[in-house]
Amino acid sequence: MTTRLVQIAIPFIWFGMIAAISFMEAPLKFQASGITLPLGLGIGRLVFFTLNKIEIAFALVLLVAFIRQMPKPRFPVLAFGVILLLLILQTVWLLPYLDERAEQVISGISPPFSALHLIYIGFEAVKFLLLFGLGISMARLHLVNSEQSN
Repeated sequence: MTTRLVQIAIPFIWFGMIAAISFMEAPLKFQASGITLPLGLGIGRLVFFTLNKIEIAFALVLLVAFIRQMPKPRFPVLAFGVILLLLILQTVWLLPYLDERAEQVISGISPPFSALHLIYIGFEAVKFLLLFGLGISMARLHLVNSEQSN
């Protein structure tokens, strides 16, 4: 029962965190009065570092839940695999690079244009959609199984 609850709840909670932080907080903070680019980037570095650690924890908990009770349909497994791959790429490649660029701007250096921020946003959008689909598919799967066992 706990494994099923984790497999349903974690994708939706994670989905909500991405919606709130990546697609709402990040752009809105720069519209607040008194927030300079360096200050906004400093806040963003802290928020996204923390979000990344929470995402890693969610991924590990979900991985354990999948190991304990592997879903039979392919979509949940494939969706989680893509989410995990994107999270790993963000953690080891994109976030360190973006953190370095933010540090340069905070220090007064203007780095040349890079499309990696757009790639990060794209990864977030794909994770966002896949987490929603994963949550829906796991809820359907477990609700069908619950109805069949009653």
